[in-house]
Amino acid sequence: MLRKPNPTSNLRRRRFEKDIERGIFMEWILGITVLGIVLLLVILFFSFVPVGLWVSALAANVRISIITLIGMRLRRVKPARIVIPLIKGRKAGLELGVNQLEAHYLAGGNVDNVVNALIASERAGIELKFEKAAAIDLAGRNVLEAVKMSVNPKVIETTNVSAVAKDGIELLVKARVTVRADLERLVGGAGEATILARIGEGIVTTVGSAVSHKEVLENPDDISKRVLTKGLDSGTAFEILSIDIADIDVGRNIGAHLQGLQAEADKNIAQAKAEERRAMAIAKEQEMRAYVVEAEAEVPKALAQALREGRMGVMDYYELQNLKADTAMRQQIGGDAKDKKITE
Repeated sequence: MLRKPNPTSNLRRRRFEKDIERGIFMEWILGITVLGIVLLLVILFFSFVPVGLWVSALAANVRISIITLIGMRLRRVKPARIVIPLIKGRKAGLELGVNQLEAHYLAGGNVDNVVNALIASERAGIELKFEKAAAIDLAGRNVLEAVKMSVNPKVIETTNVSAVAKDGIELLVKARVTVRADLERLVGGAGEATILARIGEGIVTTVGSAVSHKEVLENPDDISKRVLTKGLDSGTAFEILSIDIADIDVGRNIGAHLQGLQAEADKNIAQAKAEERRAMAIAKEQEMRAYVVEAEAEVPKALAQALREGRMGVMDYYELQNLKADTAMRQQIGGDAKDKKITE
């Protein structure tokens, strides 16, 4: 006898199947979420912890721990700036420590440049300690270039130095100075500008002490010898090996030019003095004329006084007036004739 299906049991079965499907779906979501979190943590780990540098250090037989690399990250130090120079130095046989390199990096130094300088000095047989190289680098100088200059000296060429001999002839001297870096004096030592200034001063002094410019042209090596004996590299970061005179040109005749300027100045002074004397003469003439006018003004008074006192008669007075009129007429006639000659 067949049983009729129970609607209640079918409903329960369907609900159970849906619950199973929902549980499987939630498990999938949970699994994907966990996997994403794990991948994110792995990515963050490898981005924060330089595992590649750690593996490279192990491969180069340089012992450095992951904790040390993480500490560099926390101290805001780029591990590559420390680990790569460390590997390079250890391979070159240098005894370098992580703390030394990291301290120099935090002080603002160029770790890679310092390590390269130490390697170059080691290969060249130059004694250079890490502390000295770090001090040179922190002083703002290129320690690697200094080591290279110690091995291969540098040639500095001066500009045309103008110097005047005792005979007044100007000479334009150009010199080439061969210098070598002194690693012991790089910190606090003067630079190339001081060397060039002292070389120029020595050239001017040597040429200026020569009696004639021909002596300098005949023996240009005297300049090099005298300049070298003065010890111009004292207090500088370089050692002067040689000074070679590259070129000497004859310039202007400074002595003749100065004499011309002196003659022009003397002429101006003489003209000024002559003008002063002329002005004084004109003033003296005007003063004398003033005295004459003043004296002429006293003549009528004297005549009137003489007439009152009876020392001059009326006839004498008229004769004086006739004489003045005759003189004025003659002067007028002479002046007209003179003007006529000028017009003719």
